[in-house]
Amino acid sequence: MFDRPNPGVAPRIWEVGALCRAIADALEARFNPVAVRGEITGFSRASSGHCYFTLKDGQGQVRCAMFRRAATLLDFQPRDGELVELRGRIGVYEARGDLQLIVESMQRAGQGALFEQFLRLKAQLEGEGLFDADRKRPLPLMPRGIGLVTSPGAAALHDVVTALRRRVPHIPVVLVPALVQGAQAPASLCAALSKMYRLAQQGQGLEGDSAHAPVPDAPPIDAILLVRGGGSIEDLWAFNDEQLARMIVQSPVPLVSGVGHETDFTIADFCADLRAPTPTAAAELVSQPRSVWLGALELLRDRLDDGVQRQLDQRHQRLDHVAQRLGRPSGLVGRQQLQLARLAQRLRHAVLLKTQRLAQAQSALEAHLPQSVARNLQQRADRVERAALRLELLDPRLVLQRGYALLTDVAGQPVVRPAQVQPGDAVVATMAEGAIDLTVSQRRLL
Repeated sequence: MFDRPNPGVAPRIWEVGALCRAIADALEARFNPVAVRGEITGFSRASSGHCYFTLKDGQGQVRCAMFRRAATLLDFQPRDGELVELRGRIGVYEARGDLQLIVESMQRAGQGALFEQFLRLKAQLEGEGLFDADRKRPLPLMPRGIGLVTSPGAAALHDVVTALRRRVPHIPVVLVPALVQGAQAPASLCAALSKMYRLAQQGQGLEGDSAHAPVPDAPPIDAILLVRGGGSIEDLWAFNDEQLARMIVQSPVPLVSGVGHETDFTIADFCADLRAPTPTAAAELVSQPRSVWLGALELLRDRLDDGVQRQLDQRHQRLDHVAQRLGRPSGLVGRQQLQLARLAQRLRHAVLLKTQRLAQAQSALEAHLPQSVARNLQQRADRVERAALRLELLDPRLVLQRGYALLTDVAGQPVVRPAQVQPGDAVVATMAEGAIDLTVSQRRLL
């Protein structure tokens, strides 16, 4: 007991836990359910799926917890600095005695009316065919130049330029600045795209607006990037403008929209030829890394080298095969001489055989035929013998034995006239007992 002058008015002594529960009950009865608007800070998602953050404004802040069941119903990714509207139950976290809000639903502040407006415009433009897939064009594999429309002070510009310098430092980038947020942003974006289209038409060799003179030394533009960093639905609202949507579909070259983050969708995304989840991803879509093309060229060079080497090997093999079949010209002449000698030998043998048969026939006939017939047979036998002698004299080996030689070119063709060869040509001289390879030094005509 405390020593007090008036013990009858002494306050109740609470257990800490009981006090926290009593406060929680009072808050439950007084405020819940509660709806509150504020800015997210310190957002984190635990491995369990529960989300924890603080909701604040200029006058105060409150701790918030959003359990996994409610977090799975979110249609966007909450981020620090985002203005949201929460519905839930206010209470006390008794373990620490902290006031906290158990969040049961969350939406971006003002999202309801804007989102309905977004859906109406999306349905209208989709009905007009602005989102049709058959209108979308593929991106060029190797653009000669890339057009970029964004704010000069935006972080998206730094992200895109960094990605392009890393991947394709050889491709020029043309920046046309524009506002990307605020009431004047849609008109600024349309004007920037109009200027970019004239540059692209000039680079494509197309006839542009005759009221504008060509830009000297402008690189050809084969793809356009329309980019902006993330933000709330209000921050990105300029990209949900109807006039901007109609301007996007007029692009003379493929246009990539990289607005916001992966969970952000705008009308510009549906009108563009391709939607990228982030500005950096948009830059990567139009910039195959130089290393990829160098690797492809290296592979093609290796395949070409292999193909040429295979062809050379095949040609060498065929050449060796033909050389084996052809051999040296002197060897060909020798084989032909040997064949000629065999034929001459067979001819002499045949003539001798005929002569013997005639002699036998003559002897047989002399005994039976008159003298005149015998003389006629003798004459024919003499003619045959003389023919055999002349034939034997035509044997080329007899000519070669007298000191003559048979000249042939490298193809084995006989050389009978000086005009058939030129100084420096190779010839083969075949003699009675072999052949000699010669080179023509000069020609002398008789």
